This record gives sequence, structure tokens and C-alpha cells, in this order.
Amino acid sequence: MRRVLRWALVGALGLAALTVAWTLLYRVVPVPGTPLMLIRAMGGSGMDRSWEPLDAISPHLARAVIASEDTAFCGHGGFDWAAIGTALEDNEEGKSLRGGSTISQQTAKNAFLWPDRSWVRKGAEAWFTLLIESLWPKRRILEVYLNIVEWDDGVYGAEAAARHHFRKPAAALTRREAALLAVVLPSPRHWSPSRPGAYVARRAGIIERRMAVVERGGLADCAR
Repeated sequence: MRRVLRWALVGALGLAALTVAWTLLYRVVPVPGTPLMLIRAMGGSGMDRSWEPLDAISPHLARAVIASEDTAFCGHGGFDWAAIGTALEDNEEGKSLRGGSTISQQTAKNAFLWPDRSWVRKGAEAWFTLLIESLWPKRRILEVYLNIVEWDDGVYGAEAAARHHFRKPAAALTRREAALLAVVLPSPRHWSPSRPGAYVARRAGIIERRMAVVERGGLADCAR
């Protein structure tokens, strides 16, 4: 039993070291692909993506996703504890696991992990969230997020999304276009920023007003 425990400890330490090395690598090199991209490609969706540094992406988009997804992004350590508490309460009542993830959690999930809502995946997501919050600056977290997130079936990252939906580079996105892109993130294969329905258009207006608050309050300053 002692030998089994010893090998289990060695295996756990080795796995931890591997994940730390993987996280450090992604701090300095573009993420070459994600599990979701591979799954979608195997299903026939294709893979349209182009990595761009944050300086080549419109600051409107950074403010839009912060306004839409995580207004506390620059100030938290990776987790929205109020949202987590609500999710746990819902699960105890028999409801399915719900969202409310921060940008850091979504980045960890998309960059390193498979799409799933199990507790095992959630635990791995928490670990990678801690790693990127500890080993990456906030600017890098947002840069990676904007380059790997899905914006249509087989379309990943801000540059590919801007060209796919608006026929322009990500650097040229307007305030309205950025808000429309941010709105569809929860369901990018069902909602379209370039052909917005009434809900998406109305929600984009709300996001635009929130973007003004984000800008005035310096809530996206960590992305500069």
C-alpha cells in the first residue's frame, strides 16, 4: 500500500509539473489549437483561425467581452465566487451545472480542456485557471481568449471572426461590431453578429452602454 501511494504521489507531481510547463509554454507562444477545434474539425466543421497579438485587435472588442462576460476581470483572481455559490445551490436542487464562468475560466477551459460539464472537467478547469492567473498577466489571458474562442461553426478568434462576419480585420472593428460579436459568444453557432435578430441587436445595445462604463471605470485597463 505504501508503494502504491508513493507511485500515486510521483504520478500526481509529474502531472502537475507537466501542466505547469504546458501553461508556461502558452504564455509565450500562440496556442496552436484546442480540443474543441479538433472535435469540431473531426465533425466536418473546418477550422478558420488566424492568431493576432492583442495590439492588432480593436480595443472595442476587449471592452465588449469584458462588459458582456466578466466586468470584474481585471480585479479578480480567476473566479466569481458569487456565481459559483449559485451554481452549487442549483446543483443541490437537482438542476444541471450552470455557467457564470469568468474570462479566465473560459480561457483555461478552451485552451487546455475538452468540452464537458462534468465535475472532473470542472476540477481540471479550476486547476488551469489557477495556473494561468499565477503564471500569465491578465493581458495574456485576454489575448489568448480572443484568439481561441469560437465565433461561428469552425470560426475561431477575433481575426477570423471579423473577416468572416464583417469582411474586415479585427483591428478595424467598430464599437457596434464588437458589441455584436460579444453578444453571440454564449451561442456562436446559433446567433449571428452579422445577421442579428431582434434579441441580439437589443442585447448589443446594452453591451455598448456597458462598454462605456467599462471604459470610464478603467475596468479593461489590465488589457493595455
